[in-house]
Amino acid sequence: MQKTHTYPCSSCGADLLYEPTDGYLTCPYCGHKEQIIESSDSIIERPFSEYLQVQPEQMGKLAANALEVKCQSCGATITFTPPEVAGRCEFCGVQIVAQPKEADPIVAPEGVLPFSHTASEANVGLRQWLSSRWFAPNALKHFAQPDAIHGIYLPFWTYDANTSSRYTGQRGDYYYVTETYYETDSNGNQVARTREVRQIRWSNSSGIVELSFDDILVNGTRSLPEHRLADLEPWDLQNLKAYEPAYLAGFRAQRYQVDLAEGFERAKELALPRIESAIRTDIGGNEQRITGVDTHYSNITFKHILLPVYAGAYRFNGKIYQIVVNGRTGEIQGDRPYSIWKIAALVLFLGFLLMIVLLIASAGR
Repeated sequence: MQKTHTYPCSSCGADLLYEPTDGYLTCPYCGHKEQIIESSDSIIERPFSEYLQVQPEQMGKLAANALEVKCQSCGATITFTPPEVAGRCEFCGVQIVAQPKEADPIVAPEGVLPFSHTASEANVGLRQWLSSRWFAPNALKHFAQPDAIHGIYLPFWTYDANTSSRYTGQRGDYYYVTETYYETDSNGNQVARTREVRQIRWSNSSGIVELSFDDILVNGTRSLPEHRLADLEPWDLQNLKAYEPAYLAGFRAQRYQVDLAEGFERAKELALPRIESAIRTDIGGNEQRITGVDTHYSNITFKHILLPVYAGAYRFNGKIYQIVVNGRTGEIQGDRPYSIWKIAALVLFLGFLLMIVLLIASAGR
């Protein structure tokens, strides 16, 4: 991790920045391009148990010259490398005024998924997204400015594990019985009829199911709602690159707020639906009841990775609204306010139209 992480342009001396369109380091002044020398290191899964109590030699920095600053409003810690600056917080919209300091060590990332959409493309998509929002206040349009959103790499954990789940439950099998009932025919007479009624026969069941999980993805930030990040999926994790600081040139990154152990507890929650589905298949029958599950996890490994997002936030009537864009696919997810005045105006307009229709209808009688 202790490389020199500045990239001077060999033509004019300015700092080169990562360009998502072609994957080159590009000079923003003279246009000179240089290819990123990708790391020869392979992306490896690290043993989970060895990192629960992280030692200093297991820590590192995103770059040797990395700086970080903490937002006083929402508490997010942002990491960046010169010539990038702290600027406005992507998560709450507040201008960051704290002085940057040398970045503290973290569990170093194993992989990075580089941006493939540019900020310009993201802003075009954002303007289209905002213009399609019904009843949005006029102030929302001011958010669609070139500097409204910024590229930031968000921290994620991935977990691999084998599971062995011992369960108890019940198996339900359908059977049918003939039932007699009476109804009144067209002549008013009571007539006996029969019908097949479904019943369920329950029997106890138990067993063990074993599964393997690969790359359970858990976000490492608390600055964005979990459902919002989930809506940005899927991520093409098969295109992960071995971590190379050059991909961060011109972008920011967020320090993880969810630690390794807490992230694995979330991974267990994400694994549970698949485990329960496997148990129901193992029980068989037409219906299943699961009364108890004891799951043992083994061969647990993890990766710390960085995923690309364009993010921004704005305040409206005292509330924070966040918008995020998948830096690979351009998918947009976000919050938006509603204009009470526009809704009221529409209601009044529809009421006026209804009154005109009623007057016309009454005049024609």
